[in-house]
Amino acid sequence: MATMTPLALEFMAPNRLWALLIIVLIAALYVVLSGRTTPRPMSSRLRLVVPKDAAWKRHGAVLLALLSLGALIVAWAIPMDYVNKPRDRATIVVAVDVSWSMEAEDIDPNRLVAAQTSAKAFVDSLPERFNVALVTFAGTPDIAVPPTVDRGAVARAIDAFQLAPSTAVGEGVYRSLEALRQVPPDPDDPEAVPPAAIVLLSDGATNIGRSSAGAAEAAKAAGVPVYTIAYGTDGPNAYVEQDGQRQRVSVDHWELSELARLSGGQKYSAESSGQLRETYEAIRRSVGTERVPAEVTDRYAGLAIVFAVLSALGVISLGARWP
Repeated sequence: MATMTPLALEFMAPNRLWALLIIVLIAALYVVLSGRTTPRPMSSRLRLVVPKDAAWKRHGAVLLALLSLGALIVAWAIPMDYVNKPRDRATIVVAVDVSWSMEAEDIDPNRLVAAQTSAKAFVDSLPERFNVALVTFAGTPDIAVPPTVDRGAVARAIDAFQLAPSTAVGEGVYRSLEALRQVPPDPDDPEAVPPAAIVLLSDGATNIGRSSAGAAEAAKAAGVPVYTIAYGTDGPNAYVEQDGQRQRVSVDHWELSELARLSGGQKYSAESSGQLRETYEAIRRSVGTERVPAEVTDRYAGLAIVFAVLSALGVISLGARWP
């Protein structure tokens, strides 16, 4: 799901922009005429009765009128720009770390339960036609649910998470790419290949399996960005007990940041269930829309109206001698 970079403003009728020269000519004519206008001398008594004309009002009204004309000409040239448009179809793989470190209680009630709750809310928030796959990984990865529009199946699989030892972030990405090969064809367009993205939540560093950097390169080659969520804190409760001993389980922000960067995605951090929900919402907005070229004539026509109204108010102010 590659992000399209906005380009400079383009026009469907660029030849019409030559009309902008009219603004230059009018502005030059105004400057010339203003310089030739000599105010008549006024007696001291008359100055008390007739208020002095504010030059800045005249200049401002003219400037606003020229800006209105400029915006109209730009609108006449039919400008095109990139805008956000909701996607109709895509595939999202939710990859969740289920290593033992997810038992840490630095996030209430613990990392795993908070992650389950937020992941289900994220899946439910995606558009109905989006396919969703679920991948879990600890020492080994598993496709818990292949790509489907059945949100209930995904929710039940999330509730059935089972913790296991070790963390294989790279293997989780590779298995997510495998899950994308199982996307069912679109009944309306069987040949179409919908965009895809991986949303990976983890609280630790890779300690087994292939590297996450290599997995990121594979994801980039496939055109699949990986959005990573570094989940957990470095607080006093960031530990798990093994064999009666406490073991710190800090988050490896660097690895998850590099995974996102190399794949063309983005890295997020969440140190509470509330932040995790906000992170999922930001990802949903990102993967749920695409940047597409569209005509934005109304944008500049609206600016022209605003400038015209302000210019008219300036002229009325001069004529009515207010404020």
